Amino acid sequence: MNRVSIDVRDIEEPAWLERLETFALATLKAICVDDWDLSIVVCGDALIASLNLEYRHREGPTDVLSFEQGEWYDDEAGRRFLAGDVVLSLDALARNASDFGVSLDEELRRLVVHGILHLSGQDHQGNEADEPMIARQEEILKSLAEERIF
Repeated sequence: MNRVSIDVRDIEEPAWLERLETFALATLKAICVDDWDLSIVVCGDALIASLNLEYRHREGPTDVLSFEQGEWYDDEAGRRFLAGDVVLSLDALARNASDFGVSLDEELRRLVVHGILHLSGQDHQGNEADEPMIARQEEILKSLAEERIF
């Protein structure tokens, strides 16, 4: 069984956090992993910009960051995989949705899938549709089209 924990930093707590957890769990099922633990941090631009500068040496906010831990450990439930953390900026999410002409829900689902794919070890050079990770992201989004967060 996969586990997702969600933390909110520096912003007002959104009402849809439980649905975010449900969607993240559905994403983990879609990529066929089990016994994963991951956290999702929902924040604004200030926090993600500071993380972006500290860990990627890039100034300014971004939409999603993934911090892969990739460690197995044992607890009372058995052997578990500590996947890592996905950090999402709701400010960047809103800009993306506007810029790309999609709903906030669609963009949030895309960022969650994107972050989780990075935790699974996937990466990409650009954001073109023919990039294997981006293609996989869109396949997963299509398979989870009925899932809603907002």
